[in-house]
Amino acid sequence: MFNPDDIKDLQYSTEKQIIDRKSARISPRDFATTVVAMANADGGYLVIGIEDDGTITGIDDDEKKLNELIRVPFDFCIPSVEVENMTFEVIDNEGKPNHILRMHVFPSELVIANQADDVILRVGDKNKRLNFEQRLQLVYAKGMKYFEDQPVVEATIQDLDLEFVENYINKIGYAKGNAEFYLRHNNDFITKVDGEKGSEDRISTAAILLFGVNPQKFFPRARVRFVRYEGKTAEVGDRMNVVKDKVFTGRVLDQVQDAIAFIKTQIKEYTKLGKNARFQTIPEFPEFCWTELIVNAVAHRDYSIKGTDIQIKMFDDHFVVESPGILPGMVRINNIREFHFSRNPKIVELLNEYDLVKEFGEGVDRIYRDMEAAGLPEPAYKQNEFMLYAELRNKNWDAEGATWAATAHDRAHDTAHDRAYDRVQDTAQDLALKATLEKHEKLLVFCNVPRTKQEIMSYLGLFSRRQFNERYMKPLLESGKLLMTIPDKPKSKNQKYIRGASE
Repeated sequence: MFNPDDIKDLQYSTEKQIIDRKSARISPRDFATTVVAMANADGGYLVIGIEDDGTITGIDDDEKKLNELIRVPFDFCIPSVEVENMTFEVIDNEGKPNHILRMHVFPSELVIANQADDVILRVGDKNKRLNFEQRLQLVYAKGMKYFEDQPVVEATIQDLDLEFVENYINKIGYAKGNAEFYLRHNNDFITKVDGEKGSEDRISTAAILLFGVNPQKFFPRARVRFVRYEGKTAEVGDRMNVVKDKVFTGRVLDQVQDAIAFIKTQIKEYTKLGKNARFQTIPEFPEFCWTELIVNAVAHRDYSIKGTDIQIKMFDDHFVVESPGILPGMVRINNIREFHFSRNPKIVELLNEYDLVKEFGEGVDRIYRDMEAAGLPEPAYKQNEFMLYAELRNKNWDAEGATWAATAHDRAHDTAHDRAYDRVQDTAQDLALKATLEKHEKLLVFCNVPRTKQEIMSYLGLFSRRQFNERYMKPLLESGKLLMTIPDKPKSKNQKYIRGASE
Protein backbone atom coordinates (compact mmCIF):
# COMPACT_ATOMS: atom_id res chain seq x y z
CA MET A 1 0.00 0.00 0.00
CA PHE A 2 1.34 3.44 -0.96
CA ASN A 3 2.16 5.62 2.06
CA PRO A 4 2.67 9.29 1.08
CA ASP A 5 4.56 9.95 4.32
CA ASP A 6 7.16 7.24 3.64
CA ILE A 7 10.30 8.40 1.82
CA LYS A 8 10.88 4.95 0.32
CA ASP A 9 7.35 4.87 -1.10
CA LEU A 10 7.78 8.35 -2.56
CA GLN A 11 11.10 7.23 -4.04
CA TYR A 12 10.28 3.79 -5.41
CA SER A 13 6.49 3.39 -5.66
CA THR A 14 5.41 2.77 -9.25
CA GLU A 15 4.18 5.99 -10.84
CA LYS A 16 0.43 5.71 -11.27
CA GLN A 17 -2.85 7.60 -10.94
CA ILE A 18 -2.01 9.26 -7.63
CA ILE A 19 1.81 9.47 -7.54
CA ASP A 20 4.37 11.06 -9.88
CA ARG A 21 8.00 12.13 -9.43
CA LYS A 22 9.53 15.24 -10.99
CA SER A 23 13.03 16.66 -11.13
CA ALA A 24 13.43 20.13 -9.65
CA ARG A 25 14.76 21.09 -13.09
CA ILE A 26 11.33 20.70 -14.73
CA SER A 27 9.84 23.85 -16.24
CA PRO A 28 6.80 25.33 -14.51
CA ARG A 29 4.77 24.96 -17.72
CA ASP A 30 5.50 21.22 -17.95
CA PHE A 31 4.94 20.76 -14.23
CA ALA A 32 1.52 22.40 -14.58
CA THR A 33 0.43 19.61 -16.94
CA THR A 34 0.45 17.02 -14.15
CA VAL A 35 -0.98 19.40 -11.54
CA VAL A 36 -3.95 20.14 -13.85
CA ALA A 37 -4.36 16.43 -14.73
CA MET A 38 -4.46 15.29 -11.10
CA ALA A 39 -6.81 18.09 -10.03
CA ASN A 40 -9.24 17.10 -12.80
CA ALA A 41 -9.14 13.45 -11.69
CA ASP A 42 -8.79 12.06 -8.17
CA GLY A 43 -5.96 14.25 -6.94
CA GLY A 44 -2.60 12.78 -6.00
CA TYR A 45 0.97 13.41 -4.86
CA LEU A 46 3.73 15.10 -6.85
CA VAL A 47 7.25 14.61 -5.49
CA ILE A 48 9.80 17.24 -6.54
CA GLY A 49 13.46 16.36 -6.20
CA ILE A 50 13.30 12.67 -7.10
CA GLU A 51 13.99 11.50 -10.65
CA ASP A 52 11.78 8.99 -12.49
CA ASP A 53 14.18 6.14 -11.59
CA GLY A 54 14.09 7.00 -7.87
CA THR A 55 17.40 8.89 -7.74
CA ILE A 56 17.24 11.66 -5.13
CA THR A 57 18.64 14.90 -6.57
CA GLY A 58 16.89 17.20 -4.09
CA ILE A 59 15.59 20.76 -4.25
CA ASP A 60 18.18 22.79 -2.31
CA ASP A 61 20.33 23.94 -5.25
CA ASP A 62 17.87 26.36 -6.85
CA GLU A 63 15.54 28.17 -4.46
CA LYS A 64 14.23 30.49 -7.17
CA LYS A 65 13.21 27.59 -9.43
CA LEU A 66 11.57 25.77 -6.53
CA ASN A 67 9.49 28.85 -5.69
CA GLU A 68 8.31 28.96 -9.31
CA LEU A 69 7.15 25.34 -9.08
CA ILE A 70 5.37 26.03 -5.79
CA ARG A 71 3.50 28.87 -7.52
CA VAL A 72 2.33 26.66 -10.41
CA PRO A 73 -1.07 25.70 -8.87
CA PHE A 74 -1.86 29.43 -8.68
CA ASP A 75 -0.02 30.98 -11.66
CA PHE A 76 -0.44 28.23 -14.29
CA CYS A 77 -3.83 26.72 -13.40
CA ILE A 78 -7.21 28.26 -14.22
CA PRO A 79 -8.89 28.39 -11.75
CA SER A 80 -6.22 27.82 -9.10
CA VAL A 81 -5.75 24.37 -7.60
CA GLU A 82 -5.78 23.53 -3.90
CA VAL A 83 -2.52 21.90 -2.78
CA GLU A 84 -0.69 21.12 0.45
CA ASN A 85 3.11 21.17 0.49
CA MET A 86 5.46 19.31 2.80
CA THR A 87 9.25 19.04 2.76
CA PHE A 88 11.28 15.99 3.83
CA GLU A 89 14.91 15.83 4.88
CA VAL A 90 16.87 13.38 2.72
CA ILE A 91 20.38 12.36 1.71
CA ASP A 92 20.79 12.97 -2.02
CA ASN A 93 22.62 10.87 -4.62
CA GLU A 94 25.90 12.65 -3.78
CA GLY A 95 25.61 11.74 -0.11
CA LYS A 96 24.77 15.30 0.97
CA PRO A 97 21.90 16.49 3.20
CA ASN A 98 19.10 17.81 1.03
CA HIS A 99 15.31 18.11 0.84
CA ILE A 100 12.46 16.97 -1.35
CA LEU A 101 9.04 18.57 -1.69
CA ARG A 102 5.79 16.58 -1.66
CA MET A 103 2.88 18.46 -3.19
CA HIS A 104 -0.52 16.97 -2.37
CA VAL A 105 -2.90 17.96 -5.20
CA PHE A 106 -6.56 17.86 -4.15
CA PRO A 107 -9.29 16.91 -6.63
CA SER A 108 -11.18 19.93 -7.90
CA GLU A 109 -14.94 20.34 -8.10
CA LEU A 110 -14.35 22.53 -11.15
CA VAL A 111 -12.70 21.79 -14.50
CA ILE A 112 -9.09 23.03 -14.45
CA ALA A 113 -7.21 24.28 -17.52
CA ASN A 114 -3.60 25.37 -17.99
CA GLN A 115 -2.45 28.73 -19.34
CA ALA A 116 -2.88 27.46 -22.91
CA ASP A 117 -6.51 26.59 -22.07
CA ASP A 118 -5.81 22.85 -22.36
CA VAL A 119 -7.86 20.58 -20.12
CA ILE A 120 -5.84 17.54 -19.06
CA LEU A 121 -6.94 14.42 -17.15
CA ARG A 122 -4.81 11.96 -15.20
CA VAL A 123 -5.42 8.43 -16.57
CA GLY A 124 -3.23 5.81 -14.89
CA ASP A 125 0.34 7.12 -15.07
CA LYS A 126 -0.38 9.27 -18.15
CA ASN A 127 -1.72 12.80 -18.59
CA LYS A 128 -4.34 12.89 -21.37
CA ARG A 129 -5.29 16.12 -23.16
CA LEU A 130 -9.05 16.13 -23.72
CA ASN A 131 -10.77 17.01 -26.97
CA PHE A 132 -13.81 19.28 -27.09
CA GLU A 133 -16.37 16.50 -26.54
CA GLN A 134 -14.42 14.94 -23.69
CA ARG A 135 -13.93 18.35 -22.11
CA LEU A 136 -17.66 18.98 -22.26
CA GLN A 137 -18.35 15.62 -20.63
CA LEU A 138 -15.95 16.49 -17.81
CA VAL A 139 -17.72 19.83 -17.32
CA TYR A 140 -21.02 17.98 -16.87
CA ALA A 141 -19.39 15.41 -14.58
CA LYS A 142 -17.77 18.06 -12.39
CA GLY A 143 -21.09 19.87 -12.17
CA MET A 144 -22.57 17.01 -10.22
CA LYS A 145 -22.74 17.15 -6.44
CA TYR A 146 -21.34 14.10 -4.71
CA PHE A 147 -24.14 12.24 -2.96
CA GLU A 148 -21.62 10.94 -0.43
CA ASP A 149 -21.28 14.55 0.84
CA GLN A 150 -25.00 14.93 1.52
CA PRO A 151 -26.03 15.06 5.21
CA VAL A 152 -27.92 12.08 6.64
CA VAL A 153 -31.15 13.12 8.34
CA GLU A 154 -31.23 12.34 12.09
CA ALA A 155 -27.72 10.88 12.11
CA THR A 156 -25.51 11.90 15.04
CA ILE A 157 -21.93 11.26 16.04
CA GLN A 158 -23.23 8.36 18.16
CA ASP A 159 -24.00 6.58 14.88
CA LEU A 160 -20.28 6.51 14.06
CA ASP A 161 -17.83 3.88 15.30
CA LEU A 162 -15.07 6.07 16.71
CA GLU A 163 -12.95 3.05 17.61
CA PHE A 164 -12.94 2.00 13.95
CA VAL A 165 -12.06 5.58 12.94
CA GLU A 166 -9.21 5.52 15.46
CA ASN A 167 -7.84 2.35 13.88
CA TYR A 168 -8.17 3.92 10.45
CA ILE A 169 -6.30 7.12 11.30
CA ASN A 170 -3.55 5.05 12.94
CA LYS A 171 -3.32 3.06 9.72
CA ILE A 172 -2.94 6.16 7.54
CA GLY A 173 -0.55 7.84 9.97
CA TYR A 174 -2.84 10.75 10.88
CA ALA A 175 -1.38 12.44 13.95
CA LYS A 176 -3.14 15.80 14.19
CA GLY A 177 -5.83 14.64 16.61
CA ASN A 178 -8.13 11.84 17.72
CA ALA A 179 -10.94 10.16 15.78
CA GLU A 180 -13.51 12.90 16.38
CA PHE A 181 -11.01 15.62 15.45
CA TYR A 182 -10.27 13.78 12.19
CA LEU A 183 -13.96 13.53 11.30
CA ARG A 184 -14.55 17.22 12.00
CA HIS A 185 -11.51 18.52 10.14
CA ASN A 186 -11.19 16.21 7.13
CA ASN A 187 -13.39 15.59 4.10
CA ASP A 188 -16.41 17.27 5.76
CA PHE A 189 -17.39 14.00 7.43
CA ILE A 190 -18.92 16.12 10.19
CA THR A 191 -19.86 19.77 9.64
CA LYS A 192 -21.46 22.39 11.88
CA VAL A 193 -24.58 24.24 10.73
CA ASP A 194 -26.95 26.70 12.37
CA GLY A 195 -30.23 25.01 13.27
CA GLU A 196 -33.35 25.81 15.25
CA LYS A 197 -31.63 24.78 18.46
CA GLY A 198 -28.33 26.48 17.70
CA SER A 199 -25.23 24.91 16.21
CA GLU A 200 -25.85 21.33 15.04
CA ASP A 201 -23.73 18.51 13.64
CA ARG A 202 -24.37 17.25 10.13
CA ILE A 203 -23.08 13.73 9.47
CA SER A 204 -22.31 13.00 5.81
CA THR A 205 -23.38 9.96 3.84
CA ALA A 206 -19.72 9.01 3.39
CA ALA A 207 -19.19 9.08 7.16
CA ILE A 208 -22.11 6.67 7.72
CA LEU A 209 -21.11 4.30 4.91
CA LEU A 210 -17.43 4.26 5.87
CA PHE A 211 -17.52 4.56 9.67
CA GLY A 212 -21.11 3.89 10.73
CA VAL A 213 -22.01 1.54 13.57
CA ASN A 214 -24.92 0.29 11.44
CA PRO A 215 -25.01 1.91 7.96
CA GLN A 216 -28.11 -0.12 6.99
CA LYS A 217 -30.10 1.82 9.63
CA PHE A 218 -30.03 4.76 7.20
CA PHE A 219 -29.34 2.96 3.91
CA PRO A 220 -31.06 -0.45 4.12
CA ARG A 221 -30.07 -1.48 0.58
CA ALA A 222 -26.47 -0.31 0.80
CA ARG A 223 -25.35 -3.92 0.84
CA VAL A 224 -24.05 -6.73 -1.38
CA ARG A 225 -26.10 -9.80 -2.25
CA PHE A 226 -24.53 -12.93 -3.75
CA VAL A 227 -26.68 -15.52 -5.56
CA ARG A 228 -25.36 -18.72 -7.09
CA TYR A 229 -27.44 -20.55 -9.67
CA GLU A 230 -27.10 -24.09 -10.88
CA GLY A 231 -27.03 -23.89 -14.66
CA LYS A 232 -26.59 -21.08 -17.15
CA THR A 233 -29.84 -19.16 -16.61
CA ALA A 234 -31.96 -18.06 -13.64
CA GLU A 235 -35.13 -20.14 -13.29
CA VAL A 236 -38.22 -19.45 -11.18
CA GLY A 237 -41.13 -21.37 -9.68
CA ASP A 238 -40.76 -25.13 -9.41
CA ARG A 239 -37.63 -24.89 -11.60
CA MET A 240 -35.92 -22.37 -9.32
CA ASN A 241 -32.21 -23.17 -9.38
CA VAL A 242 -30.75 -20.97 -6.63
CA VAL A 243 -28.21 -22.98 -4.63
CA LYS A 244 -26.76 -20.18 -2.52
CA ASP A 245 -28.11 -16.78 -1.48
CA LYS A 246 -26.07 -14.66 0.95
CA VAL A 247 -26.21 -10.98 1.92
CA PHE A 248 -23.23 -8.93 3.14
CA THR A 249 -23.91 -5.84 5.25
CA GLY A 250 -22.00 -3.46 7.51
CA ARG A 251 -19.58 -0.77 6.47
CA VAL A 252 -18.39 -0.75 2.85
CA LEU A 253 -15.03 -2.19 3.92
CA ASP A 254 -16.76 -5.11 5.67
CA GLN A 255 -18.95 -5.73 2.64
CA VAL A 256 -16.02 -5.91 0.23
CA GLN A 257 -13.78 -8.04 2.45
CA ASP A 258 -16.55 -10.46 3.48
CA ALA A 259 -17.93 -10.84 -0.05
CA ILE A 260 -14.50 -11.54 -1.55
CA ALA A 261 -13.62 -14.05 1.17
CA PHE A 262 -16.87 -15.94 0.68
CA ILE A 263 -16.90 -15.92 -3.12
CA LYS A 264 -13.40 -17.40 -3.11
CA THR A 265 -15.06 -20.57 -1.80
CA GLN A 266 -17.51 -20.52 -4.72
CA ILE A 267 -15.13 -20.07 -7.66
CA LYS A 268 -14.73 -23.37 -9.53
CA GLU A 269 -11.34 -24.80 -10.41
CA TYR A 270 -10.55 -26.92 -13.45
CA THR A 271 -7.82 -29.43 -14.08
CA LYS A 272 -6.23 -30.40 -17.38
CA LEU A 273 -3.20 -32.36 -18.48
CA GLY A 274 -0.52 -29.84 -19.37
CA LYS A 275 3.09 -29.88 -20.45
CA ASN A 276 5.41 -32.64 -19.24
CA ALA A 277 2.36 -34.80 -18.49
CA ARG A 278 1.60 -32.74 -15.39
CA PHE A 279 -1.88 -31.70 -14.36
CA GLN A 280 -2.62 -27.99 -14.10
CA THR A 281 -5.37 -26.54 -11.90
CA ILE A 282 -6.64 -23.04 -12.57
CA PRO A 283 -9.71 -21.03 -11.45
CA GLU A 284 -12.54 -20.42 -13.91
CA PHE A 285 -11.83 -16.66 -13.74
CA PRO A 286 -8.59 -14.82 -12.87
CA GLU A 287 -8.92 -13.69 -9.26
CA PHE A 288 -8.08 -10.06 -9.99
CA CYS A 289 -10.93 -9.82 -12.52
CA TRP A 290 -13.84 -10.84 -10.30
CA THR A 291 -12.50 -9.11 -7.18
CA GLU A 292 -12.03 -5.87 -9.14
CA LEU A 293 -15.63 -6.01 -10.34
CA ILE A 294 -16.82 -6.31 -6.73
CA VAL A 295 -14.59 -3.50 -5.47
CA ASN A 296 -15.65 -1.24 -8.35
CA ALA A 297 -19.33 -1.93 -7.68
CA VAL A 298 -19.07 -0.97 -4.00
CA ALA A 299 -16.79 2.00 -4.68
CA HIS A 300 -18.72 3.51 -7.57
CA ARG A 301 -22.36 2.52 -7.09
CA ASP A 302 -24.91 5.32 -6.91
CA TYR A 303 -25.91 5.32 -3.25
CA SER A 304 -28.71 7.80 -3.98
CA ILE A 305 -30.59 4.86 -5.57
CA LYS A 306 -32.04 3.38 -2.40
CA GLY A 307 -34.41 0.74 -3.76
CA THR A 308 -31.90 -1.96 -4.70
CA ASP A 309 -28.57 -3.42 -3.69
CA ILE A 310 -25.44 -4.62 -5.47
CA GLN A 311 -26.09 -8.12 -6.77
CA ILE A 312 -23.44 -10.66 -7.71
CA LYS A 313 -24.83 -13.54 -9.72
CA MET A 314 -22.80 -16.65 -10.50
CA PHE A 315 -23.84 -19.17 -13.14
CA ASP A 316 -22.07 -22.23 -14.52
CA ASP A 317 -20.67 -20.26 -17.47
CA HIS A 318 -20.67 -16.61 -16.39
CA PHE A 319 -20.35 -14.18 -13.48
CA VAL A 320 -22.33 -10.91 -13.35
CA VAL A 321 -22.08 -7.92 -11.02
CA GLU A 322 -25.08 -5.57 -11.08
CA SER A 323 -24.44 -2.15 -9.57
CA PRO A 324 -27.06 0.60 -9.07
CA GLY A 325 -26.28 3.66 -11.20
CA ILE A 326 -24.90 4.22 -14.67
CA LEU A 327 -21.22 4.86 -15.41
CA PRO A 328 -20.04 7.98 -13.57
CA GLY A 329 -18.80 11.24 -15.01
CA MET A 330 -17.35 11.10 -18.50
CA VAL A 331 -16.81 7.34 -18.44
CA ARG A 332 -18.66 5.50 -21.22
CA ILE A 333 -18.72 1.84 -22.22
CA ASN A 334 -16.61 2.63 -25.29
CA ASN A 335 -13.89 4.36 -23.21
CA ILE A 336 -14.13 2.41 -19.95
CA ARG A 337 -10.62 0.98 -20.36
CA GLU A 338 -9.11 4.42 -20.68
CA PHE A 339 -11.06 6.80 -18.44
CA HIS A 340 -11.61 6.79 -14.71
CA PHE A 341 -13.93 8.97 -12.65
CA SER A 342 -14.90 8.50 -9.01
CA ARG A 343 -18.56 8.96 -8.13
CA ASN A 344 -17.63 8.45 -4.46
CA PRO A 345 -14.03 9.71 -4.04
CA LYS A 346 -14.02 9.38 -0.25
CA ILE A 347 -15.12 5.74 -0.45
CA VAL A 348 -12.48 5.09 -3.11
CA GLU A 349 -9.84 6.72 -0.89
CA LEU A 350 -10.57 4.43 2.06
CA LEU A 351 -10.68 1.26 -0.05
CA ASN A 352 -7.38 2.32 -1.59
CA GLU A 353 -5.85 2.69 1.89
CA TYR A 354 -6.85 -0.91 2.63
CA ASP A 355 -5.19 -2.04 -0.61
CA LEU A 356 -8.47 -3.09 -2.21
CA VAL A 357 -8.19 -0.67 -5.13
CA LYS A 358 -5.33 -2.64 -6.67
CA GLU A 359 -4.76 -0.73 -9.91
CA PHE A 360 -5.87 2.83 -9.20
CA GLY A 361 -7.35 4.19 -12.44
CA GLU A 362 -6.27 1.16 -14.48
CA GLY A 363 -8.22 -1.71 -12.95
CA VAL A 364 -10.72 -2.14 -15.78
CA ASP A 365 -7.96 -2.23 -18.37
CA ARG A 366 -6.19 -4.95 -16.39
CA ILE A 367 -9.43 -6.99 -16.29
CA TYR A 368 -9.40 -7.00 -20.09
CA ARG A 369 -5.72 -7.95 -20.18
CA ASP A 370 -6.00 -10.72 -17.57
CA MET A 371 -9.06 -12.25 -19.25
CA GLU A 372 -7.24 -12.28 -22.59
CA ALA A 373 -4.12 -13.82 -21.02
CA ALA A 374 -6.31 -16.59 -19.54
CA GLY A 375 -7.78 -17.31 -22.97
CA LEU A 376 -11.23 -16.10 -21.89
CA PRO A 377 -13.69 -13.73 -23.62
CA GLU A 378 -13.27 -10.05 -22.85
CA PRO A 379 -15.55 -8.62 -20.15
CA ALA A 380 -18.91 -7.27 -21.25
CA TYR A 381 -20.45 -4.07 -19.90
CA LYS A 382 -23.97 -2.77 -20.45
CA GLN A 383 -26.28 -0.36 -18.66
CA ASN A 384 -29.91 0.69 -18.56
CA GLU A 385 -31.54 3.71 -16.93
CA PHE A 386 -30.29 2.96 -13.43
CA MET A 387 -28.13 -0.17 -13.43
CA LEU A 388 -24.66 -1.12 -14.67
CA TYR A 389 -23.95 -4.75 -15.58
CA ALA A 390 -20.42 -6.18 -15.74
CA GLU A 391 -20.06 -9.77 -16.94
CA LEU A 392 -17.22 -12.28 -17.11
CA ARG A 393 -17.53 -15.52 -19.09
CA ASN A 394 -15.58 -18.70 -18.54
CA LYS A 395 -14.86 -21.33 -21.18
CA ASN A 396 -17.60 -23.57 -22.50
CA TRP A 397 -16.62 -26.52 -20.36
CA ASP A 398 -19.38 -28.64 -21.91
CA ALA A 399 -18.04 -28.28 -25.45
CA GLU A 400 -17.28 -31.52 -27.28
CA GLY A 401 -13.64 -32.48 -26.91
CA ALA A 402 -13.02 -30.17 -23.95
CA THR A 403 -10.01 -31.34 -21.91
CA TRP A 404 -11.09 -29.63 -18.72
CA ALA A 405 -13.05 -31.07 -15.81
CA ALA A 406 -14.60 -29.38 -12.82
CA THR A 407 -12.93 -30.43 -9.58
CA ALA A 408 -14.21 -28.03 -6.90
CA HIS A 409 -17.96 -27.91 -7.59
CA ASP A 410 -19.33 -30.82 -9.58
CA ARG A 411 -22.79 -29.77 -10.80
CA ALA A 412 -23.61 -32.84 -12.88
CA HIS A 413 -26.37 -34.17 -10.60
CA ASP A 414 -28.30 -32.84 -7.66
CA THR A 415 -26.94 -35.40 -5.19
CA ALA A 416 -23.39 -35.04 -6.54
CA HIS A 417 -23.74 -31.29 -6.31
CA ASP A 418 -24.94 -31.44 -2.73
CA ARG A 419 -22.04 -33.61 -1.66
CA ALA A 420 -19.45 -31.54 -3.49
CA TYR A 421 -20.93 -28.29 -2.22
CA ASP A 422 -20.93 -29.56 1.36
CA ARG A 423 -17.32 -30.72 1.05
CA VAL A 424 -16.22 -27.32 -0.19
CA GLN A 425 -18.12 -25.54 2.57
CA ASP A 426 -16.67 -27.91 5.21
CA THR A 427 -13.16 -27.28 3.89
CA ALA A 428 -13.67 -23.52 3.90
CA GLN A 429 -15.13 -23.64 7.40
CA ASP A 430 -12.28 -25.81 8.66
CA LEU A 431 -9.71 -23.40 7.27
CA ALA A 432 -11.56 -20.40 8.69
CA LEU A 433 -11.85 -22.10 12.11
CA LYS A 434 -8.16 -22.96 12.10
CA ALA A 435 -7.22 -19.38 11.27
CA THR A 436 -9.53 -18.05 13.99
CA LEU A 437 -8.11 -20.42 16.63
CA GLU A 438 -4.58 -19.43 15.69
CA LYS A 439 -5.48 -15.79 16.24
CA HIS A 440 -7.12 -16.71 19.54
CA GLU A 441 -3.78 -18.10 20.71
CA LYS A 442 -1.86 -15.05 19.44
CA LEU A 443 -4.33 -12.79 21.24
CA LEU A 444 -3.93 -14.62 24.54
CA VAL A 445 -0.13 -14.55 24.36
CA PHE A 446 -0.27 -10.83 23.56
CA CYS A 447 -2.55 -10.27 26.57
CA ASN A 448 -0.10 -11.66 29.11
CA VAL A 449 -0.09 -8.00 30.13
CA PRO A 450 -3.23 -5.80 30.04
CA ARG A 451 -4.10 -4.52 26.54
CA THR A 452 -6.80 -2.25 25.11
CA LYS A 453 -9.13 -3.38 22.34
CA GLN A 454 -7.38 -1.04 19.94
CA GLU A 455 -3.97 -2.51 20.80
CA ILE A 456 -5.26 -6.06 20.28
CA MET A 457 -6.91 -5.27 16.94
CA SER A 458 -3.77 -3.51 15.68
CA TYR A 459 -1.60 -6.44 16.78
CA LEU A 460 -3.81 -8.97 14.98
CA GLY A 461 -4.16 -6.77 11.90
CA LEU A 462 -7.97 -6.61 12.23
CA PHE A 463 -10.14 -3.68 11.17
CA SER A 464 -13.77 -4.76 11.54
CA ARG A 465 -14.92 -4.08 15.08
CA ARG A 466 -18.01 -6.23 14.60
CA GLN A 467 -16.03 -9.29 13.45
CA PHE A 468 -13.41 -8.69 16.13
CA ASN A 469 -16.02 -8.76 18.89
CA GLU A 470 -17.94 -11.76 17.51
CA ARG A 471 -15.01 -13.98 16.51
CA TYR A 472 -12.44 -13.17 19.16
CA MET A 473 -13.48 -11.15 22.19
CA LYS A 474 -16.90 -12.68 22.90
CA PRO A 475 -15.87 -16.39 22.84
CA LEU A 476 -12.68 -15.78 24.82
CA LEU A 477 -14.44 -13.67 27.44
CA GLU A 478 -17.29 -16.18 27.79
CA SER A 479 -14.83 -19.05 28.22
CA GLY A 480 -12.86 -17.18 30.87
CA LYS A 481 -9.66 -17.39 28.85
CA LEU A 482 -9.67 -13.59 28.63
CA LEU A 483 -10.62 -11.28 31.50
CA MET A 484 -11.57 -7.61 31.87
CA THR A 485 -9.42 -5.48 34.15
CA ILE A 486 -12.55 -3.49 35.13
CA PRO A 487 -15.26 -6.22 35.06
CA ASP A 488 -17.90 -4.12 36.87
CA LYS A 489 -17.65 -1.43 34.16
CA PRO A 490 -17.43 -3.34 30.88
CA LYS A 491 -17.81 -0.20 28.73
CA SER A 492 -15.25 1.88 30.60
CA LYS A 493 -12.93 3.88 28.36
CA ASN A 494 -10.07 2.63 30.56
CA GLN A 495 -11.04 -1.01 30.03
CA LYS A 496 -8.23 -3.43 29.26
CA TYR A 497 -8.03 -7.20 28.83
CA ILE A 498 -5.66 -9.77 30.27
CA ARG A 499 -5.19 -13.50 29.89
CA GLY A 500 -7.09 -15.60 32.42
CA ALA A 501 -5.16 -17.05 35.33
CA SER A 502 -5.87 -20.62 34.23
CA GLU A 503 -4.30 -20.06 30.84
